[in-house]
Amino acid sequence: MNPVHVHAAATELMHEYAERIDSDRLEEWIELFTDDAQYRVIPRENVEQNLPAPIILCTSKNMLRDRIVSLRSANEFNLHYDRHIVGPPRVRAQGGNLRSVEANYAVFQTTMEGVSKLFSVGRYIDKVRFEGESLLFSDKLVIVDSFSIPTLLATPL
Repeated sequence: MNPVHVHAAATELMHEYAERIDSDRLEEWIELFTDDAQYRVIPRENVEQNLPAPIILCTSKNMLRDRIVSLRSANEFNLHYDRHIVGPPRVRAQGGNLRSVEANYAVFQTTMEGVSKLFSVGRYIDKVRFEGESLLFSDKLVIVDSFSIPTLLATPL
């Protein structure tokens, strides 16, 4: 596969990922993942000490779906708007149709009162693969730079 095409597809996937979260289209956000995808949020301290305990662990698309259903119907959390800023992705071949994609991110949250704050900074280390013409996440690892999260981690990073 043409590396330029793969890089463009990976860049678009990252932009679409952020856009769907930021516009509260979480049910559509799930469709960016393969059925067997993993989604993990792990503090940087844990990664550096080789301690794999995540803050969030979803081991399939169905678990992601359950998380969104819970968010919509059961969870209580601070109402807010998210805004992701995602750096340019670095794409590397992993063999076959699998690629590694890494990018830095920052997420700002704005309250219903209009107060914006930096919520999370870190990086994505992802595995993506083509399923037909679509590039999808098969493993999304979100490494947050700080273990301390100021409010409930309700919406995806």
